[in-house]
Amino acid sequence: MDAQIRFDPLPLAQALMRRASVTPDHAGAMDLIGVELARLGFTVRRLDVGAVANLYARLGDARPNFCFAGHVDVVPVGDAGAWTSDPFGAEIKDGWLIGRGAADMKAAIAAMIAAVEHHLATAGAPRGSVSFLLTSDEEGPALDGTRKALAALAADGEKLDHCLIGEPTSVTHVGDTLKNGRRGSLNARLAVTGMQGHVAYPSESKNPVPILLDLLAALRARRLDDGAPGFDPSNLEVTSVDVANLAHNVIPARAEARLNIRFNSAHDGQDLVRWIEAEARRIGEETGAGVETQIAVTGAAFYTPPCAFIEQVRAGAEDITGRAPILSTTGGTSDARFIKDYCPVAELGLQNATAHKVDERVRVEDVRTLARIYAAILARYFA
Repeated sequence: MDAQIRFDPLPLAQALMRRASVTPDHAGAMDLIGVELARLGFTVRRLDVGAVANLYARLGDARPNFCFAGHVDVVPVGDAGAWTSDPFGAEIKDGWLIGRGAADMKAAIAAMIAAVEHHLATAGAPRGSVSFLLTSDEEGPALDGTRKALAALAADGEKLDHCLIGEPTSVTHVGDTLKNGRRGSLNARLAVTGMQGHVAYPSESKNPVPILLDLLAALRARRLDDGAPGFDPSNLEVTSVDVANLAHNVIPARAEARLNIRFNSAHDGQDLVRWIEAEARRIGEETGAGVETQIAVTGAAFYTPPCAFIEQVRAGAEDITGRAPILSTTGGTSDARFIKDYCPVAELGLQNATAHKVDERVRVEDVRTLARIYAAILARYFA
């Protein structure tokens, strides 16, 4: 492909970043994207749910349908006084683009659109379709965003063949890491209710602390797995044990703990929920204590095995950077956990070092390089 991208993604990236689109408010960002895509010939649909804005746009009606996906919402700025520039100013200083959404992930969306415009100008209409699936509910509860948009599209008979998300996956250099999977996440709160009493008369009370510790020990004793294709072993981490008892001579009435499990594709989140609940019931029955659980699977694991699509993405990045990105399944959750149920999906974006931090930033030239990478991927996909 051409040595440089024909259409600079920077002005659009700045325009999007100047919309203060903290979840779920898109603050006009989705309208701006709709105008840009309509200008390129896309048919644009809004699939909003309540306060959440969802957009699906498609250019072409043939298959395969290559989908760019992402989100326009950002996390809150935190302490605005700690920023060196306006968090929504999208200022450029010393070659850095600074502001919320620089890394995660408005600049990537701008790079996607610039890549499509480049492809249309140099190669013409795609041999298939290009689409965009965007939401303003990725950083929040993710209940009314991508998941519901996908269900609505499927009900209409819309099919995605492959999907690339612009989450910030890179580490040192743009395009050095491709996420072809991510672990799932489960949060649990465990509470044991006993009977308060004097430590000198333990038979007249029921201490919930050792009961809770026995439950945690039973959960931690299980080796969840030895890993899965592309993944390290799953891990369970106890993150809090609380009794709120300041007296040395009082047996408390209640003890609580919190834990998180990051699990790989060897597990279904609901299976882990049932296991924790079963252990809690067993401990409760054995001790006569009240054991409560509150468990939420906040993200499912996804994995796209190395395949032709993954190799096209890797080769496209290598065309521009001279090195193929490594495959990785590390990091938190993303909307890929929903998209995986509809088509193979992967993630490739800018550096993640400053995502969600004060002075979130990316190099200006890296935004342009990412646009070139996306354009090279399109060229290979539709060759």
